Amino acid sequence: MNIFSFNYIEQYQIPRVVKVWLLIGLIMITVQVVVGGITRLTGSGLSITKWEIVTGTLPPLNAKQWDEAFDLYKATPQYLEINQGMSMSDFKFIYFWEYIHRLWARGMGFVFAIPFFIFLFSGMLSRTLIKDLGIVILLAATVASFGWIMVASGLVDRPWVSAYKLTLHLSLAFILYSYLLWTTFKVFQPRPSLIHNPMLKKLGKVMLVVLGIQIFLGGIMSGMKAGVIYPTWPDMHGVAVPKLVFNSEEWNVDNLMNYESNLFAPALIQFLHRTSAYLLTAIVLWFFVKGIRSGMGSLFNISLYLLVSMLVIQVLLGIFTLINCQGTIPVGLGVFHQAGALFLLTITLFVYYQLRIAEK
Repeated sequence: MNIFSFNYIEQYQIPRVVKVWLLIGLIMITVQVVVGGITRLTGSGLSITKWEIVTGTLPPLNAKQWDEAFDLYKATPQYLEINQGMSMSDFKFIYFWEYIHRLWARGMGFVFAIPFFIFLFSGMLSRTLIKDLGIVILLAATVASFGWIMVASGLVDRPWVSAYKLTLHLSLAFILYSYLLWTTFKVFQPRPSLIHNPMLKKLGKVMLVVLGIQIFLGGIMSGMKAGVIYPTWPDMHGVAVPKLVFNSEEWNVDNLMNYESNLFAPALIQFLHRTSAYLLTAIVLWFFVKGIRSGMGSLFNISLYLLVSMLVIQVLLGIFTLINCQGTIPVGLGVFHQAGALFLLTITLFVYYQLRIAEK
């Protein structure tokens, strides 16, 4: 066939190799989110001070190159204010995680882009899938761009990246994952059993929105290291709500932007994160009860049990992560908690897909 003419196929005729490729993309994004969590919690994100798309693919290969990379890091606020005097071996450790994070992102670009054009010119993609994958590519480029904007925010005036820019980067990564996941659902299940239940559809939409808010607040909380300020549960150092949250004088832009120099912003974000978690738990349990009673079918019921199970795991991970924030955030628990948010989002989107598709 002519390489510039495309024979489009129907959505339900997508070849198996394309389906496997989509699943690989989801797995790679999941790994990237996990590695990103490790990078953040180990304080590794600012170890590489340059954004070099091509030459940055290779790490320092000799002592001279390592010295040059270390000297660049020594000029950053993070080194001068936090890590001054660190050894070369410690620097190599944080460099490793940031390097892996960037290298994996480059790898995703190749794994996604090359097969995409092969499938496109081979006529193995439907018109709908081509449009969806085009949006995925744009989202991926946006995530990468904001990754550098996030890193740059910690190379000039402050010793760490901005919690808000970090959260924006993380949120965009979750949006990218969600869009690719939704696209994969449409490829694997183009004609699902129709579920006609307006109440469940509305409740499912609310559940998804609250989960999105919860993930966003979690990103800010992690960026502010707010767990270290109030590492207790179910109270916050003996009270349900810290008094300074009710102090009108604390409510100003300066406190919110310069969160590292006051307790107001961390207290507020942690309180909101806890509150949204309680709200999400109540909504999911209500949705579960209504869904089980609706008699929608075995696949839907299985997804409901998965949803509740993952919610319980995520709540426990959140509590254990919080109460172990004694001076620093525990890397293992923090990473598992972030990964848990992605898994919970996956199941929630699958449940919602079963409901949303009926409206088309």
